[in-house]
Amino acid sequence: MEQLFDQLCNSLFSQLAKDESLAISLQGESSLFNRINGAKIRQTGQVNDSDLSLDLVFNNRRATGSVTLTGEFEPDLEPVLDEIARLRREVKELPVDPFTVLPEGGQSSRTVLRGDLIDPEQGVEKLLVPMQGADISGILASGSIYRGNANSAGSKHWFSSDNFSLDYSLVNPQEKMVKATYAGSSWSQSDYEESLSLSIEKLQIMGQSSIKLEPGNYRTYIASAGVADLLNMFSWNGLSELSMQTGESAFLKMRNQGLQLSPLFSLAEDFSNGLVPRFNAQGEISAERIDLINRGQLKSCLVSSRSAKEYALESNFANEGEELRSAVMASGELPESMILQALGTGVYLSNLHYLNWSDVVGGRITGMTRYACFWVENGEITAPIENMRFDDSFYHFFGNNLEAVTAESHINPDVGTYGGRSLGMTQCPGILLSSFALTL
Repeated sequence: MEQLFDQLCNSLFSQLAKDESLAISLQGESSLFNRINGAKIRQTGQVNDSDLSLDLVFNNRRATGSVTLTGEFEPDLEPVLDEIARLRREVKELPVDPFTVLPEGGQSSRTVLRGDLIDPEQGVEKLLVPMQGADISGILASGSIYRGNANSAGSKHWFSSDNFSLDYSLVNPQEKMVKATYAGSSWSQSDYEESLSLSIEKLQIMGQSSIKLEPGNYRTYIASAGVADLLNMFSWNGLSELSMQTGESAFLKMRNQGLQLSPLFSLAEDFSNGLVPRFNAQGEISAERIDLINRGQLKSCLVSSRSAKEYALESNFANEGEELRSAVMASGELPESMILQALGTGVYLSNLHYLNWSDVVGGRITGMTRYACFWVENGEITAPIENMRFDDSFYHFFGNNLEAVTAESHINPDVGTYGGRSLGMTQCPGILLSSFALTL
């Protein structure tokens, strides 16, 4: 696929007029999908899919389009040229965009991450044998994901990664569930079986009678998967510079009023693990690490080149959407083996669900507890809790109420497959809170 990308780039850039600028992005995958239900594979298939996005600029007018590729140069070139012709007709009719950023040259990169994926011939046995006796449903997606970007100014980038994710849920006869994800670039049968075993242990506890908590503030532990859900909200009316400038960011109080979070909380956009490409959809390369919040103090927002041009700022080469792509929250000192003892009596939340802003200005996030969530008494799990809605501000749970952060940090991959497998991820620890608001 990289060769095809190079061929298309060479052909398209050689045909541009002097006053035209073109940026090309390729997104694709070659993935094996296994859909599992009742610990049996119900559907399997191989997906080979790639799309080429085109961004044509002419006299500060901009038109965009895309073409689905077959993977062969000759059959793909004709529809791509047809799309370029359409963009040329369209762009002349569009109004001038004063904040269009022309592509720049001089940057190139190539990253190819090889993995050790599950063998499709042996996969059924490796996957299903440890599941027997459990009611489990999920999706295994395994294969190569690739991204390419090039522009007529001379920059070219290529990124490919072999990886997998098994996103699954276990269900007991009372229809209570435990959710987990086993993901990585090298399949380890022992790690997979350990993940499954821990989930089965949680499901056994879920078989006990649930208790219903009264609304109120509870001492709470939120596991890494739940923390990742909270951090993902920061990509929406959060750490975007455009959101700051338009008054829609939940972090305005930190910038305008000097509010701070807990010194235990630090968050960065960090590409050092190599799991996500550093180049954005415009072909610009971000710094390997961008400190966003350091020990509770707001240091930076995600600034796209478009926002930088509009508001006379310096870009840190975020995507135009200015969302988090590789968020990493700093770990702390609390060993995971000591979580229940440190919690004492309170609520243990494994997963959160259906998150939304309830008060953007106040930083309040609402959502539901979900799956393996428990009541803990004197350092021991005693019973699952019924699902409850929470509504609290990150100025509290990442602020004064943040009591401890676990020493262990976990990668929570974006397992979305809508329009293609995602590459994003959030790496974060669990958090112990002196108080967390459960509302109904």
